Amino acid sequence: MRRILDWFEDRTGYRGLLKEVLYENVPGGARWRYVWGSCLTFAFFIQIITGILLWTAYSPSAQTAWESVYFIQEHMTAGWFLRGVHHFMAQAMIVLLALHLMQVVIDGAYRAPREVNFWFGIILLMITLALSLTGYLLPWDQKGYWATKVATNLLAMVPFIGSDLQKLVVGGAEYGHHTLTRFFALHAGVLPGLMIAFIVGHVYLFRKHGVKAKKPHRSKDASFWPDQVFKDAVACLAVLLTVVFLTIWFHGAPLADPADPSDPYAAARPEWYFLFLFQLLKYFPGQWTIVGSLVIPGIVVLWMFAKPFIAKEKKGHRFNVWALWGLLLGVVSLTWLAIQEDRSKLMFQASVSESERRSERVKELAKIKGIPAQGAVALLREDPKTQGPRIFASHCSSCHRYDGHDGRGNLVAEYSSAPDLAGFASREWVEKLLDHQHFVSESFFGNTEFVNGKMAKQLAKYDEAEKALVPKVAALLSDLAELPYQKKLSDDEREAGFDVFFDELACIDCHDIENEDEGSAPDLTGYGSREWLLAFIGDPSHERFYGSKNDRMPSFGRDNKISAREIEMLVDWLRKDWISLMGKDDE
Repeated sequence: MRRILDWFEDRTGYRGLLKEVLYENVPGGARWRYVWGSCLTFAFFIQIITGILLWTAYSPSAQTAWESVYFIQEHMTAGWFLRGVHHFMAQAMIVLLALHLMQVVIDGAYRAPREVNFWFGIILLMITLALSLTGYLLPWDQKGYWATKVATNLLAMVPFIGSDLQKLVVGGAEYGHHTLTRFFALHAGVLPGLMIAFIVGHVYLFRKHGVKAKKPHRSKDASFWPDQVFKDAVACLAVLLTVVFLTIWFHGAPLADPADPSDPYAAARPEWYFLFLFQLLKYFPGQWTIVGSLVIPGIVVLWMFAKPFIAKEKKGHRFNVWALWGLLLGVVSLTWLAIQEDRSKLMFQASVSESERRSERVKELAKIKGIPAQGAVALLREDPKTQGPRIFASHCSSCHRYDGHDGRGNLVAEYSSAPDLAGFASREWVEKLLDHQHFVSESFFGNTEFVNGKMAKQLAKYDEAEKALVPKVAALLSDLAELPYQKKLSDDEREAGFDVFFDELACIDCHDIENEDEGSAPDLTGYGSREWLLAFIGDPSHERFYGSKNDRMPSFGRDNKISAREIEMLVDWLRKDWISLMGKDDE
């Protein structure tokens, strides 16, 4: 073995290299504050390994990117673990960079003759942020798509070259497939290559100038091996264990619903380490946006590069240290404000909740149906559970509510002027409809002309004995709806309901049912069923329903206000008639 090593030494001189690397002098002895650079190198090495493994299954196309990430997350062996480590290690690098920067500035390790090495470090920081930004888009989900679109739009504000720069990054005038392929090329090729080159230069210059220890030295000088190596190894292990813990705790990295350019995401936000800039932009609206997006960040970057010159005197160094603390405090404060403001915004929280539901839903549909050739977004576009709330919010929520909101979880400022349709045609819902107190409330017809109509007056006349019969009629009408989540009545229960409807409460005097007679009120044949609802929403002014008494409800189908397919999805959503791994009644 020794002969082999001697032969290798004779041809490479590796022993001299190892000696130079491992036995470098550390002034003042090994310290924990020196571990950040090694941790960053280790983290980048982990990113390269996990990135290459993820690359083997990733497909950089607007039609296949989300689908490939879904495959990695749900089907690839240990794919969720690889994604999680890659995701959380990227965030760990941001934290480590901040700690390393603070340590370098406080120790004065950026002053002459280490200026160039410090600049290399600043460039590495910017490359790391660029890697994070480009990687955010690669899953091609709603969150990354819309957040990155906002970021690329800021490029247009760069004076003189903004428009051309934006087109260069986006891949043309349109934000889409070519944007993804360019971001992937940057993330997996260009930026890692630059990162490696600058790391090599950074390490070379670090070795050339040695460790800059803060004086006075508290301990005797020591060599890099074994004391500092041990501390570096422990720190790297701690970083790895933290990342692994987060990966297991969150079961990998998040994956939102597929990007849909036709459906803007109201809760689009950058990752937490860019939230400070997002918050800063709020204070510079309109034409002043350039101040928050370019001028202030540009001044900060110029100051960072000018630090070594400012620190030629002791006062300059003190200024740099305190200014950096101030910058860090500002970044933390802006980040905290952004988080707190989002927590207080009901619309933001509703959008986040909806996105989470859509994310789980598309994964469920993919398991049931598989992913079609058109891509995973097609699953959501044809899904009643997903599209129903959107259609309801756009076309129905100006009058109706769904469990008190607009269907998508957003509260509506205006009062409702039509019934709340959550649980429509269920036994509980129909029982409330036939109770006078509920009928005239805002949850039903309290804000319509029907509050003083014939039905309201009839319900008000019911005595206790008649009120006791209402549940039987409610059960009958709800049974006609054939709701997928509700148990059907027995023949005896159904017959008892008809007896009350025809005789004891004499509902037949106004309402037709089972084509027995024509009435002056809506036909209840098949009430609440899919066919009944399709016809009703299509044309409530039809003589079968309200006729000339319709006071405001649009004829969505007759007047082509929405498509037939949209009406079908709205109806299926109201009836909770959708496919599910959990059954029909899941929410």
